[in-house]
Amino acid sequence: MKPIQMVDLKNQYEHIRDEMDQAMEQVIQQTAFINGPQVREFAGQLADYLQVEHVIPCANGTDALQIALMALELEPGDEVITPDFTFISTVEVVKLLGLKPVLVDVDPRYFTLSPDKVREAITPRTKAIVPVHLYGQCAEMEQLMELAEKHGLKIIEDTAQAIGADYYRQGKIQKAGTLGDIGCTSFFPSKNLGAFGDGGAVFTRDPDLADKIRTIANHGSHQKYYHTRVGVNSRLDTLQAAILKVKLAYLDQYSRARQQAAAFYDQALAGIEQLQLPQVQPHSSHIYHQYTLVLSDQVQRDDLREYLKDRQIPTMVYYPVPMHQQPAYQIEESPAKGPFEVSRRLSQKVLSLPMHTELDQEQLQYMTDTLKKYFQS
Repeated sequence: MKPIQMVDLKNQYEHIRDEMDQAMEQVIQQTAFINGPQVREFAGQLADYLQVEHVIPCANGTDALQIALMALELEPGDEVITPDFTFISTVEVVKLLGLKPVLVDVDPRYFTLSPDKVREAITPRTKAIVPVHLYGQCAEMEQLMELAEKHGLKIIEDTAQAIGADYYRQGKIQKAGTLGDIGCTSFFPSKNLGAFGDGGAVFTRDPDLADKIRTIANHGSHQKYYHTRVGVNSRLDTLQAAILKVKLAYLDQYSRARQQAAAFYDQALAGIEQLQLPQVQPHSSHIYHQYTLVLSDQVQRDDLREYLKDRQIPTMVYYPVPMHQQPAYQIEESPAKGPFEVSRRLSQKVLSLPMHTELDQEQLQYMTDTLKKYFQS
């Protein structure tokens, strides 16, 4: 049996080695390492895939979120609602811009932003909502969009973990990140659509927002040395764009491979009372950036992780500390926003199993058999 990895980028590369090498060699021969033609080509192909008018590549997913917020031209102290259970970037950029992150709890079934908690947290200072499409499926966008429309709020979707997921709304299928005002994603190597380094993108249907986003990402400039607004320097390297062009053509195939692995896990682990298996939001497909279990209170996570590690099965915890407990983001709780019961429990009880495009039947069988033995002992 091949060694089991949390993410197996080496074997993924081996399957498309010739295409990848050719794409990289072309960039090297052109020597247009910044804003080369592959950047524009990739942006256009991703726009076609997402069925959205404007895709603006940038340096990484965190920049994508920051640039999106800057494009909304919010004022210091304006409130932005974000989930308490997420990666730090979502909250980090809010704070960096002098805005106020308002943390709310997540849904206990899908781990995404709870519309009910959002409703309770809205105040006259609220200007935007940032739902995170965690682990590979969309948040409940229908209800969030209704709330946004009712209160005149903007929605920035963080789809770094769900690029390629579908959302079913009013008889239509839309891709994750294309429902709100702005979508953001990351091309970090381990993402479902990953580069060989950092990368990100912002997308929108609004031409005015697209113009602002494009300008902000380029030092606030439309024309070199002429700056109409305060911006940042955030570019997707040509080499990474060339790599992403190749991998984008395989994204749906990669999603199906992950879904097949998840289906194997689901069937093999069904009936283990100590495990809550991933649940799929009824309005979203799940493309399983992570396959995340929730352990019962009787299970000691560290003990289980050590047991699996001893048997060469890696695991990860996404995420061990909710935002409201991070020292840098201590925010006073109130009945409208706390007490974060779900995110606190998840941080103590979630456990992610290996999930990637290269998992084979032998590896999946070994991992699930090993888990069964643990719970039968």
